[in-house]
Amino acid sequence: MINILIVDDHSIVGEGTKTILSSETDFNVEFHGSSLEIMSLLKVKKHDVYLIDFEMPELNGLELTKEILNVHQDAKIIIFTGYEITCYFNHLVEVGVSAFISKSSSKEQLIRTIRDVINHQSVIPTEILHQLRRTESKLCFENGTKISFSLKEEEIVIKISKGLTNEQIAKELFTSSRTVERHLREIFKKLNVSSRVDVVEKGRKLGLIPEVLI
Repeated sequence: MINILIVDDHSIVGEGTKTILSSETDFNVEFHGSSLEIMSLLKVKKHDVYLIDFEMPELNGLELTKEILNVHQDAKIIIFTGYEITCYFNHLVEVGVSAFISKSSSKEQLIRTIRDVINHQSVIPTEILHQLRRTESKLCFENGTKISFSLKEEEIVIKISKGLTNEQIAKELFTSSRTVERHLREIFKKLNVSSRVDVVEKGRKLGLIPEVLI
């Protein structure tokens, strides 16, 4: 029997997904609508597969994945989302996510993805694979001026939007504060701003910060 836990703050989606998966005779499926509820559950019960929504109000998919794997290192995590997660891909892989699947996927695709991760296979959608070839973003201001942003610069803008300090950003990116400061100076220059607040404001307007963070 494969024990599956669905975590999604949208009850209709979570219950519907549970119904779909429960049609498989070897799937034992549970659903919880709160990511915080899982923290206490982890101490008393282990599941083989965790199907996690990315955008949740308490702990998002990345944060919850870290917590699960801290307790159950061999757990299989599938990010199940309708949001754009490309900017988070490297972080999700680094912490141990096994697969990604869209909420628009078919029943067959979802079931196959779960069986694949149980068999120690990673599943990455084609659209994310295409994005991984990208080394920079091309941005266009309202006046028509175009600039290029490296993926590292994008990551730093996202972390600034979450309120992280240079030291915290450096720790998460496994680099030095001096390197972060250098990137930040370049970001300020490219965006023609003078403060972190302005970086976030302009970053959102230009699409550097995913909608899930807005």
